Amino acid sequence: MLSWRIIPCLDCDLAIPGGRVVKGIEFKQLKFAGTPSDLAEKYYGGGADEIVFLDITASRERRETMSQVVERTSENVFIPLTVGGGINRVEDAGKLFNSGADKVTINTGALESPDLVDEISSRFGSQACVVTIDAKRRPIEREKAGGSKNIIDTVEGPSWYECSIYGGREFTGKDAIAWCSEVEERGAGEILLTSMDRDGTTDGYEIPLLKRVSKEVDIPVIASGGCGNPKHILEVFEESGASAALAASIFHYGEYTIEEVKKYLDERGLSVRLE
Repeated sequence: MLSWRIIPCLDCDLAIPGGRVVKGIEFKQLKFAGTPSDLAEKYYGGGADEIVFLDITASRERRETMSQVVERTSENVFIPLTVGGGINRVEDAGKLFNSGADKVTINTGALESPDLVDEISSRFGSQACVVTIDAKRRPIEREKAGGSKNIIDTVEGPSWYECSIYGGREFTGKDAIAWCSEVEERGAGEILLTSMDRDGTTDGYEIPLLKRVSKEVDIPVIASGGCGNPKHILEVFEESGASAALAASIFHYGEYTIEEVKKYLDERGLSVRLE
């Protein structure tokens, strides 16, 4: 039986030397949380299964800084590192792999040029190609929903989910569930699915969306957005079909440790990797 994975996420602002990790609410109101390499080493020592680095200020000038952060981190951290932000070409991915990344995650680049998913998975293997999807819930009147299978009943009412790009600053009109199926067909090995509505709220994961996507695809789904306590992680594993839970605030600000979360899950019968 495969173990459920706990993955800290480091949202990196590289506008200063060495970078800094920040965290916000619904992709806004960013607060300082630490430095990338220091937090990565802390989480590695604390039992994280993987670490995700997302360059939220990605630009051609700062991509070199991210490569340096990954290279420095990989010298002391020996769990998979997934890196994303500003990857628009196969060459961008290759540079991060050469710096020590085990996987890359693409969002804007993939939505603007879907063939990028095919190219990265073909060149480096599907296991190294993660597609991040930042999904925004869009309520819709039931009579207007028709027979679309991508309409989900949520506590807010019937809704569809729209893909966003550029860190949630622009929307594409693309249905998130349909996009999940497409990237699987194109060779993605994993989907990192973030609810923009839950991000940073600590209200729990967007279970209805995660459950639907997990049924639609056969590749692993990482749940992201909304984790506020270990119970939320237990719920997402038991109810959604996601194989990994990504969290940030609860770890960055010392509310819980990864060890505490894993102990909580283990005591309730879930298989997790324990030190």
